[in-house]
Amino acid sequence: MDDAREGTAGDAVGRAPTAAAPAVGADAAAPQPARRPARRRRSLGRDLTAIGIVGVLLVGAFGAAGAVLYDDLYSPSSFVRRYLDLLSTGNAAEALTVPGVAVDSAALQNSGLPADASEALLRRAALAPLTHPEITSATAEDDGTTTVTVSYDAGPHSGTTAFRVERAGWVGVAPTWRFATSPLAAIELTVRGATQFAVNGFEVDTRQVSPDRADADPLEPVALLVFSPGLYSISVDTPIASTPGVAVLSDTPLAKIPVDVQAQPTEKFTAAVQEQVESFLSTCATQQVLQPTGCPFGLVVQNRLASTPTWSIAQQPTVTLVPDGAHWRIEKVPAVAHITVDIRSIFDGSVRTLDEAVPFSLDGTVTILPDGTASIQVGDGS
Repeated sequence: MDDAREGTAGDAVGRAPTAAAPAVGADAAAPQPARRPARRRRSLGRDLTAIGIVGVLLVGAFGAAGAVLYDDLYSPSSFVRRYLDLLSTGNAAEALTVPGVAVDSAALQNSGLPADASEALLRRAALAPLTHPEITSATAEDDGTTTVTVSYDAGPHSGTTAFRVERAGWVGVAPTWRFATSPLAAIELTVRGATQFAVNGFEVDTRQVSPDRADADPLEPVALLVFSPGLYSISVDTPIASTPGVAVLSDTPLAKIPVDVQAQPTEKFTAAVQEQVESFLSTCATQQVLQPTGCPFGLVVQNRLASTPTWSIAQQPTVTLVPDGAHWRIEKVPAVAHITVDIRSIFDGSVRTLDEAVPFSLDGTVTILPDGTASIQVGDGS
């Protein structure tokens, strides 16, 4: 029994240090609750600072991305850039649907352009390549519009065009834009010596684009709407007439661009007129009279004829065609006929043979008829 108690007491004595150790540790750790809030405050401060820095960086990143997105998609410059891209790729039909491009007759008239200007050239086939388009400036104006200036290359030519752009509305939070001044312009074209011509290879007939159609005056200018910017090469290449081509750079919105093209006769056409004139003179030479009717040559004698006159053309004229308004003129040119005829003298009745050259000159006009044929009128050069 005593041993048992002793053992119990021993256990108690032996465990006392064990039980006391936590107490000592607890007493030692007692100040810790006062230090934890300070560490937590410092940690929270660092976290908030880091979050603030990240927030600022995110706001900056979003702002920069928004600015880039606005400039690329929603700014006046991006609106003009899209229009230029359509012209550069030949999408004429889609370019016409860009807000502010298409105009009606009233708008044309108010801008000083012909209200009946033709839209024949507002198509892919009449567009020339437009390369290296670049926005050079965008300036906000006091009237609420923005002037966007662009540079570009049109064929071998470099150009600059300024567009006026205005706000059209909103799509959500994104603004939309339209041209305040249409970028179209009008070429007022007069083609002398031909009714058919080509613009950048696209064939046009004056009578198709004139408001007077078949009754169009060949010398009356025809108004043709074109895109700005754009390079338009106008040429004539028909069996009758040709030109080396005239390049027209349309670089100003709603501008009127007068163009006068003088075609020159082709060698083939000149040769055809030469052949017709020679045939006409040869026909004249078949008339067995001193003064062939309607012909540029003849002979007057004071005596009587003793035989029937015989004519021939000793020297055919060399025809030269020159422009004459919408048609052509044969320049005055020399030629020589030859006559053989017996002449009886009224004084003594003697007969002599007249065998001589008869110089003469001729001129004429060549009129191109609506069906494309030529009407040649030969004159006596007077």
